[in-house]
Amino acid sequence: MIHTRRSYGGMCTAPHHLAAEAGRDVLREGGNAVEAMVAAAATIAVAYPHMNAIGGDGFWLIHEPGKPPVAIDACGPAAGQATPAFYAGHDAIPERGPRAALTMAGTVDGWREALEVASSWGEPLPLARLLGDAIHYAREGVAVSRSQQALTARHAPALSSSPGFAEAFLQDGEVPREGERLRQPRLAATLERLARAGLDDFYRGELADSMAADLAALGSPLCRQDFSDYRARRVTPLELALKDATLYNLPAPTQGVASLMILGLFERLGVTEGESAAHLHGLIEATKRAFLLRDRHVTDPEHLDIDLQSLLEESALAQEAGEIRMDRALPWPHEPVPGDTIWMGAVDDQGRGVSFIQSIFWEFGSGVVLPETGVLWQNRGISFSLDERHLRALGPGRKPFHTLNPALARFRDGRTMVYGTMGGEGQPQTQAAVYSRYALFGEPLQQAVSAPRWLLGRTWGESSTSLKLESRLAGPMADALRSVGHDVEVLDEAYSDTMGHAGAIVHHPDGLIEGAHDPRSDGGAAGC
Repeated sequence: MIHTRRSYGGMCTAPHHLAAEAGRDVLREGGNAVEAMVAAAATIAVAYPHMNAIGGDGFWLIHEPGKPPVAIDACGPAAGQATPAFYAGHDAIPERGPRAALTMAGTVDGWREALEVASSWGEPLPLARLLGDAIHYAREGVAVSRSQQALTARHAPALSSSPGFAEAFLQDGEVPREGERLRQPRLAATLERLARAGLDDFYRGELADSMAADLAALGSPLCRQDFSDYRARRVTPLELALKDATLYNLPAPTQGVASLMILGLFERLGVTEGESAAHLHGLIEATKRAFLLRDRHVTDPEHLDIDLQSLLEESALAQEAGEIRMDRALPWPHEPVPGDTIWMGAVDDQGRGVSFIQSIFWEFGSGVVLPETGVLWQNRGISFSLDERHLRALGPGRKPFHTLNPALARFRDGRTMVYGTMGGEGQPQTQAAVYSRYALFGEPLQQAVSAPRWLLGRTWGESSTSLKLESRLAGPMADALRSVGHDVEVLDEAYSDTMGHAGAIVHHPDGLIEGAHDPRSDGGAAGC
């Protein structure tokens, strides 16, 4: 995309065009933003299986004009049998395979809870309609995307031993090529079952029986009780008041507090010129301060040692901002957290908006595809430590640390912005880049998403912790950042997948809706 998309009837943006169009079509039929997002979420779980699945987690921020935002935590906890003793003989939780499938999948119950939030907005569309596109694409097939081909090729050697992976995602034992048709008939049948029986069947019905039996047989610690005990829940979002807007994000176990802190710190640095070395350096140094505090405090919400909202108070932000030097980079030995995800946004013609994120953690998650239902299961639980003294120690019922964090901004002038990205540690960094470019320095929305980006640390399997710049930032910008002490690495690509797949939608008080999505992805923004 080059230009910002505009419409008045609604907008949906996603990293796969079929998902954006599925959401847009629901809006055209009179559906609301939440219903559009459920349709998009189901569709992208079929069309972008290397990045997400219904066997993963999700988080929601829902905006309704004149009301406080609603946040939904659809993160699944560790299984009741997931204890250090279960992993006796291991130094760490295995990264792939059945033992990596140790946390409940929360995203489907998040869909249910979000639809409940929207139940007072008018006559609902049938669930069969919301899941209809996903069912069709699972049964009839989707064209394999560029990123799916590349990531299947990268990870097939490690994933080929995970039960069900080769059958589901290879073609006659070979990596499918871009444009080849991928059918998922078992997943189609599972989605049809959900459309008939309701979303609760995933946790307390025949689907739960089937998945629990398959997981147990394969050697996962998850059992039937873990399914029946699970509920997504509404939580109070974290918020940050800036000069021109109030920003919202998710509380623990996500890194939402880091996303907010970066922008709170950056505002206090007094940078006045966008796309300058001061702009990038200020955001990068704010990222370092935010990540250090995130890794000191963020864990399962029942085991927090502070109220995370306190990190966003004026005194705390002023203290941290005072530690930032605009003439010198803080040395950065930090070991980052990987993770891959999708972010999507939707806004309807009533100005109601959704910022949504759905993930299986690493590409293809655990790699385990359940034999009866065709559900790919996440490996989010590998972020737990087997050291009982660790901040994020494994324990039954504990929630794993999440890089996921959908973002929402409410401007003083009446605009509302939903925005976000995938990309592990890159998520809060890209959110800060997109927001600052659009809201602070006046760049058009699509330009704010498309402009050259950077990443401190690693994601998408990168092992180095350098400051990575897209090639469009080579030359004077790279030299300026090196001169203040950044360990700069210039990537070959002008638009690199390493930087994640971002998107944003802005609703204006006069009803105009603007949408943007990342040229680094296979997606788009679809308006009506």
